[in-house]
Amino acid sequence: KVSYGFGDTACNIYFQIVIVYLMQFYTDVFGISAAAAGTMFLVVRIFDGFTDPMMGAIADRTSTASGKYRPYLKWFAIPYGILFYAVFAGPELNELGKLIFVWSTYISIKMVYTAINVPYSALMGVMSPNSDDRVSLSTFRFMGAFGAQLLVVLLTLPLIQLIGGEDDQRGWSITMAIFAVLSVLMFLFCFKNTKERIKPEPIKKVHVRDDIKFLLG
Repeated sequence: KVSYGFGDTACNIYFQIVIVYLMQFYTDVFGISAAAAGTMFLVVRIFDGFTDPMMGAIADRTSTASGKYRPYLKWFAIPYGILFYAVFAGPELNELGKLIFVWSTYISIKMVYTAINVPYSALMGVMSPNSDDRVSLSTFRFMGAFGAQLLVVLLTLPLIQLIGGEDDQRGWSITMAIFAVLSVLMFLFCFKNTKERIKPEPIKKVHVRDDIKFLLG
């Protein structure tokens, strides 16, 4: 249960940083306009409306020795960490280069986040057939998310100032590298110490387009 909770800590470290600090970083440190950043956030949120259910359909059709959902924690942990850092890397570029960099890194991290978070959320349903266990798992998951929120709010700006000093970009990039490594380790810890105990009964194969039709209906 503790290991499962760490999975949501890893997810929410990134999620809380995006909510609280990403716009500030883009406009005040990296130097793109608020309008450009806001437009990107809107487009990617619309994009999420398609990628989330598609990722669910893919995960439901996954079958490995490690289970249906757990493997995604291991497969995407390191790409997640690399892209987490890349979003805040802040290379020296011209205006167009910055926009291309921001769009490419943010869309990539959102896709990888979806590839981990959707299967992670579904994992709880196959860890135990007992409803009390699932309620308890939800509690541990909430505690993990709350712990991430506290970590981000209390430590982000002090670490940036401590590490970067007068160099804001250096402070941001190294601080995010630390958070990225923590997230990767938590995902791998969650993968190692959880288990899918419920084996779903074989069902007839359903095409992804049928899932989409059902969703639209």
